[in-house]
Amino acid sequence: MLSKNTLKFIKSLQHKKFRKQENAFFVEGSKNVTELLDSDFEITYLLYTEKFETEYRNLLRGFKGEAFLVTQKVLESAGSFQSNDSALAVAKIKVNDPPQISKSELMLALDDVRDPGNLGTIIRIADWYGIKHIICSEESADIYNPKVLNSSMGSFTRVNVYYTDLYTYLPTLNLPIYGAFLGGKDIHQQNLKSTGVILMGNESNGISDRIAELVTERLTIPRFGHAESLNVAIATAIICDNFKRS
Repeated sequence: MLSKNTLKFIKSLQHKKFRKQENAFFVEGSKNVTELLDSDFEITYLLYTEKFETEYRNLLRGFKGEAFLVTQKVLESAGSFQSNDSALAVAKIKVNDPPQISKSELMLALDDVRDPGNLGTIIRIADWYGIKHIICSEESADIYNPKVLNSSMGSFTRVNVYYTDLYTYLPTLNLPIYGAFLGGKDIHQQNLKSTGVILMGNESNGISDRIAELVTERLTIPRFGHAESLNVAIATAIICDNFKRS
């Protein structure tokens, strides 16, 4: 039976302080939970309804953590969703180790992208375009924030997100760094290669002056109308598409 202490523990993981303290996070909803169950994350708790059990019986058979059959009301009280009639899972946070980067791959770097929804969407975009690594500044949103995970729609299980000081780390890759700027070169007119780092900046201020020093080529998405700017996640998708089409 699910104890009040376990329920309290799960609810506490909505806050970064307790996620860090407990080295754990949770995901909710059938999409994220099934993706998590099919990944290499170590899952410790699984709360699920009869509906979820009926639909995903085979996935449940292989689960080795603590599993609890609960009501929809319990799921909704434990997580952040207003409505959840399927499942919620708790897993251990992975070690923030530097990734093994191939010299022939395309990757993303995010300089102070703070909105959880934007980060989650960018993770999903990276997954769509086959990008395996995202390097985030230490000030960027926490990947294990429930809003990030929900926005990623399970893509967080396939895209590695590494947090570090961009200024010291990016030069060690010895890869071209393409920065997104309003005053850059028209991306439609460039002969892009499918290798290097696509660098995106803060939602309000763009790429910081310090990190801009590392950029080898400044790019911009040409504007045909009158909007002042693009959302960083939308801009990321457009830029990734241009790189993958070249």
